[in-house]
Amino acid sequence: MTSRVGRPRASGAMASSQDAKRAVMEAAAELFTATGYAATTTRSIAERAGLRQATLYYHFPAKEDILCALLAETVRPSLQVARTLPGAEGDAATKLWALAYSDIQLLGAARYNLGALYLLPEVASPGLATFRQERAELKDAYRGLIDQIPDEAPTATRTDLAFGLVESIAVVRRDEPDLDIDAHAHHGADGVLRLAGFHSPNSQLRSAAMALLEVPL
Repeated sequence: MTSRVGRPRASGAMASSQDAKRAVMEAAAELFTATGYAATTTRSIAERAGLRQATLYYHFPAKEDILCALLAETVRPSLQVARTLPGAEGDAATKLWALAYSDIQLLGAARYNLGALYLLPEVASPGLATFRQERAELKDAYRGLIDQIPDEAPTATRTDLAFGLVESIAVVRRDEPDLDIDAHAHHGADGVLRLAGFHSPNSQLRSAAMALLEVPL
């Protein structure tokens, strides 16, 4: 009889559907980032979650479906921020700082370092097309803001550099487990502005950007 690693939970109709689904995702996030995606089995995920494997399959028919759900959580909140910015007050630099700050915070402050999964070969599979589309939409939001900031460098180049800086939080976090995420997000957002061609981010701009996010500085 296999012993369960996670917290014992009821299965089937007695279990809370949302709790069970969340337990699967939390267990998978831990195992994918610690053990590796390829080396993690659905059985090990179910055991870590304290669920029967049949319950896992009820929520996620395949391991790739779990990966898809986890990756969606790394991009959709930032995409929601990006979608609200066009109608908000403020110039492009302020909006770009706000987007970069919130994006770095999302990737950096999550319990598990899911941004590190972006380089998995499985990300190119057809089943993850929605994630790729949403990430592309997010990058387009960066591009639209960067295009409004005059600079000699092409918009595409500045966007690639800025977007790469934001997502580099996964590597920094891996190498520095005790990283001050909030300080890094502030400096990272400043860096994004400089890469975009805005070379003098200041406290007034940062305060205005935080106001867009309704977050105190």
